[in-house]
Amino acid sequence: MFENIREDFRNYNKKIEWGFIAMLIYRFGRWRYRIKNSFIRKPFSLIYKILFFYIKGKGIEIPCEVEVGKNFKIDHQGGIIINGYSKIGNNCRIRHNVTLGIARVGETKAPIIGDNVDIGAGAILIGDIKIGNNVLIGAGAVVLTDVPDNCTVVGVPARIIKR
Repeated sequence: MFENIREDFRNYNKKIEWGFIAMLIYRFGRWRYRIKNSFIRKPFSLIYKILFFYIKGKGIEIPCEVEVGKNFKIDHQGGIIINGYSKIGNNCRIRHNVTLGIARVGETKAPIIGDNVDIGAGAILIGDIKIGNNVLIGAGAVVLTDVPDNCTVVGVPARIIKR
């Protein structure tokens, strides 16, 4: 946990920003699962839930069930909702008002994001989709289908443009 937090701190240029605080809470939530004894884990779970609702109130909802790679960066706070079934690769960046979610209530399939993906403000990615590596997703794009590597995605519904 502490090595990941140090990496996150470096990733945020050694500044305390809301994105870093959200990642700190996320890392703590993941770490508490390593405590095998449920009696000892429960107080840590309570602390995590309080911190999670605090950061959710600041506009960043990233539950500890999400799989996040290294150097994940949240550029701006506000309106960020990431479903617990999502997976995010290394060196990814998201901005405010981004949603990574399921397509229908009761589903357990959410977007899988590759490495080096940059997601613009207001983008919506929903359903059982895979976003390739080195992809740029434009602001306000609504992505409902898979995106191959090395592409730019823009529009509503999203159009894929090869780079």
